[in-house]
Amino acid sequence: MTLPEALCTRDQWICWKRAERNGETTKVPVDPQTAGFASTTNDETWCSLETALECVESGSTAVDGLGFVFTESGPFVGIDLDDCRDPDTGQPTEQAKTIVGRLDSYTEVSPSGTGYHVLVRGGLPAGRNRRGHIEMYDHARYFTVTGEHVSGTPTQIESRQRELEEIHSAYVGKGDDDVREASGSESGSKTRLSDDELLEKARNASNGDKFERLWNGSTVGYTSQSEADMALCCLLAFWTGGHAGQMDRLFRRSKLDRPKWGEEHYADGSTYGEKTIARAIAHTSEFYEPSASEVKAQRVGSSRDREHVYLKERVSLLRKQTTSLESEVEAKSARIERLERRLEAYEARSVTSSEESESSRETQSKSLVRRLRGIFGR
Repeated sequence: MTLPEALCTRDQWICWKRAERNGETTKVPVDPQTAGFASTTNDETWCSLETALECVESGSTAVDGLGFVFTESGPFVGIDLDDCRDPDTGQPTEQAKTIVGRLDSYTEVSPSGTGYHVLVRGGLPAGRNRRGHIEMYDHARYFTVTGEHVSGTPTQIESRQRELEEIHSAYVGKGDDDVREASGSESGSKTRLSDDELLEKARNASNGDKFERLWNGSTVGYTSQSEADMALCCLLAFWTGGHAGQMDRLFRRSKLDRPKWGEEHYADGSTYGEKTIARAIAHTSEFYEPSASEVKAQRVGSSRDREHVYLKERVSLLRKQTTSLESEVEAKSARIERLERRLEAYEARSVTSSEESESSRETQSKSLVRRLRGIFGR
């Protein structure tokens, strides 16, 4: 197994197992620590590579392999190429060969043997993230990991922002007319609020209570969850200026998010989430236009910035872990001291008992001698 060092050092690992859903095989994420369901948005269900490997190798939990979770603050983007490799000969399709060669970064064979997973450093361009047999993810998703490195590709994850944008434009964003026409332009408003600023404004607006309920997953007042999804997306369409990429990112943070959101539901390869966003944009007649002064001067956008954020979070986590370990060491040291004192007391009692026993034996011996002298001296 060959894995990039950049992945091995991150506590973003899970396991997965095959399961049947609606007559189709799917890969269910598993928490290696509890054997329960792992969530790509809950880091408490992730762990180190070592822990995940132990789960796979021990056989204590029924799992089929390893998985790596992408995070919004992380610097990685995963490109999933399906049905593009002959599992018997290893021969790729021309399209897959072109994409893998252009990205020129760590690439491995998928678990089925019929596809490739490419990992690069960069930021996923706005817009749809999948089309046909090509998918791209940078957060709230995980990649199955095989370690079956494709010969001729780098063994490390390379920075490929320009190449990623070119591949996205040529193979994924191309033909995304439904969203672009509905929104007027993919970028929507030229000056957009950050996600957190947008959420704050939405919550403090006159209809903030409605937004808050939907954001927290409430479907009260709606005939179905799909209707509630649409209602939240319409609100997001207004606040994002009709920016489909930001709408998708925010919806995935809400408690209305569910596996169906990213599932392909339409003949053109669109997912349920993509169609819901397109319809919400089409049904929204007015869009919020923030002033330039409302937009933060600094954003975590580039791969270097996101790496910086990740490292800061990592340092903070390690400091907390160190403090916890120091407290644990202190507690165990105190316990060792208590046990040593008990041992010393026990040994002291043993010596005293031994001395007393020896003294008693001497006394008994002297008494016996006197009695014998008395008998034989008669």
